[in-house]
Amino acid sequence: MPIHPAIASKLHLLEGLTSFEIAMADPEQRAKLDEFMSITGAPEPPQVDTRDDAAPGPHGPVPVRVYSPAGGDSPHPAAPRPALVWVHGGAFVGGGLEMPEADWTARQICVRAGAVVVSVDYRLCNGGVHYPVPHDDVVAAFRWVRDTAADLGVDPARISLGGASAGGNLSIGAALKLRDADGRPPAALLPIYPVAHAVVPSASASLAAKMAEVPALLRFFPPQMTWLNENYLGGPLSGADGYAFGANAVLDGLPPTLVINAEYDDLRSSGEDFVARCALAGVGVRQVTAVGMLHGFLNTRPDIEPVGQALDLMAEVVAGGRVPVPA
Repeated sequence: MPIHPAIASKLHLLEGLTSFEIAMADPEQRAKLDEFMSITGAPEPPQVDTRDDAAPGPHGPVPVRVYSPAGGDSPHPAAPRPALVWVHGGAFVGGGLEMPEADWTARQICVRAGAVVVSVDYRLCNGGVHYPVPHDDVVAAFRWVRDTAADLGVDPARISLGGASAGGNLSIGAALKLRDADGRPPAALLPIYPVAHAVVPSASASLAAKMAEVPALLRFFPPQMTWLNENYLGGPLSGADGYAFGANAVLDGLPPTLVINAEYDDLRSSGEDFVARCALAGVGVRQVTAVGMLHGFLNTRPDIEPVGQALDLMAEVVAGGRVPVPA
């Protein structure tokens, strides 16, 4: 499939832009970047009940935002709601609870799954912060949701864990830690366009041909990935354990897992390889490719068909605690 027309029609706005950092600092370039990322005319995000809270963690309190279906309590008090602990992306150095990938995704899953969603504001790898701090924050947030399930109105046996991009990495590592340290992995795992490898596997010829159509500004080239992943680790990639990058782990015993990759994404080879490793380990895993989409598609408007389909599938997993297999 070609790049989705809703995305392709705006690619010209990126001509001449060499980096996000420079574009963000230059008013003229920032205007182009803002227009490209624009969600003008998108439907208003679902209105749900939200509140900010904090989970206790080994590095201090972890801020979280709790999303509940409007109206508060579950319609059936004897049947608490499912929950999703959600982790935004941002290359371990950026992002936050206000970005669409965090806020809009949480609202969509909250409504579509009838679930409580807890979005995690983990510490970013800036100013001397490195692994395992973000990893520990996500584990702490999940444990807090599980331990306070009654107060949150959720079923402690139906708490899923997921994230996008760097958040997908963190969700995998946290699920492994919960499996090993607690003997209680999440009900389901949802890494969306994740980076599961310290060194991203080489692209297939097919993927390489597709990526040639994508502007360099939206690519993840090996030198960039090396810097980002070393910055996350705080050291050489050779020191990465399985909690830092899930592809290095023994994956047996992970819960039902849904991986959604973007068709036009340098990191797709990481997501695909992680799925293959899960299958070999006997994990119930399903892989879906969001056709025509670029990395970070959860930051775009949900009425673009592949985005809406991805959200529906994620909600189905969260609501049921299982990964549906296509007929």
